Amino acid sequence: MMPSLRHPRPVLSKLPRPGKPVTEENIHPGKKDCAQIKRSPSSPQGGTKKRSAFGDITNAHKNQHFQKKKDGQKVLKKKVVAKNNEINIKRTQKKVGTTDLVPDEVAGENVNCEEVKPQSLMNESVKQVLPSDVEDIDKDSMNDPFASSEYAMDIFTYMCQREEMFVLPNYIDSQSDISKEMRAILVDWMVEVQENFELNHETLYLSIKLVDHYLAVSVTTREKLQLIGSTAVLIASKFEERCPPCLDDFLYICDDAYKREELLAMEVDILQRLNFDINIPVPYRFLRRFAKCARASMETLTLARYICELTLQEYDFMQERASKMAAGCLFLALKMKNLGGWTATLQHYSGYQTMDLLPLVKRLNFLLKHQPNENLKAVRNKYSHRVFFEVAKLPPLDMRLEELQS
Repeated sequence: MMPSLRHPRPVLSKLPRPGKPVTEENIHPGKKDCAQIKRSPSSPQGGTKKRSAFGDITNAHKNQHFQKKKDGQKVLKKKVVAKNNEINIKRTQKKVGTTDLVPDEVAGENVNCEEVKPQSLMNESVKQVLPSDVEDIDKDSMNDPFASSEYAMDIFTYMCQREEMFVLPNYIDSQSDISKEMRAILVDWMVEVQENFELNHETLYLSIKLVDHYLAVSVTTREKLQLIGSTAVLIASKFEERCPPCLDDFLYICDDAYKREELLAMEVDILQRLNFDINIPVPYRFLRRFAKCARASMETLTLARYICELTLQEYDFMQERASKMAAGCLFLALKMKNLGGWTATLQHYSGYQTMDLLPLVKRLNFLLKHQPNENLKAVRNKYSHRVFFEVAKLPPLDMRLEELQS
């Protein structure tokens, strides 16, 4: 049962059927000038105008009349500039000991600055040597600027470090008016919101993380639980989406149970409570990386995503680290598709061995077998569609924990 709202009407009574995006005609029939439409570059009003300040940011035309020579003043010649540069280089060499860092012929008077490279930059150009049984998964995408292959390993190392900063405590005991079941109902509703608004999956994961971290530092009532959830989706949309839904859309999905001022006040409260640090690592990003390590197909990746999304409703999985959750879900998906086990490449890039993941994989498989709440069907219905390869209809594993090691 959804936490009680100010109106007895159902929360999503006006939302379109699943899979159909929320459009202007669905929300405000007859209303033509919405802020969401005005933001679109293809709208009749057109996109935003180019700021003229970018055209003359150097103010070169304003300074032209100041370039006239004054009485007795000569224009600097190129040879004077070159000589000054040479003097500056010699001074720098004396201060930092450049002659000890570069060869003797480079440290002379005629210094070519382009040929001098600091030792730190030389070391950065040396690639990491991988073991013979580990595949370089970033090698094939070096020419793709969107893959960020050169920095991919550093990015995910940084995300693993940030995981230590966002370990959630067992906060449900400190909430006198909120239970695990209420949180599960809220997450089920947020999955429907993500599907109807066609938001990115990263937005859904981040919004649920925001709810958990806010509840960990703030005691609230069940009447405000839906307000917290909708505001978390609003914040996550601003962080992840190219074109987030407007504020009126979030008021509508709450059936006008809250006012605009309440939603804005909750947004400020959540951001202040979390110190505006909302770049929280989520399993979805790690899962995409690990699936690349396993050369998994889109169907296998979707199955792992389905398992991972099922855990969002379960409070008992809340304290698991994002990287470990992603690794466990992919491990179970590989076993369900008979695609082998946890390879050396996966161990290298994930940092988890097979024995580290087996207890979590067993819990995930139990979750697939026994649905805790029959009324929470948003995730299962979503992944039962042919767009998601109907992975929710696949049977779970029927084997013991020892058999997973093979």
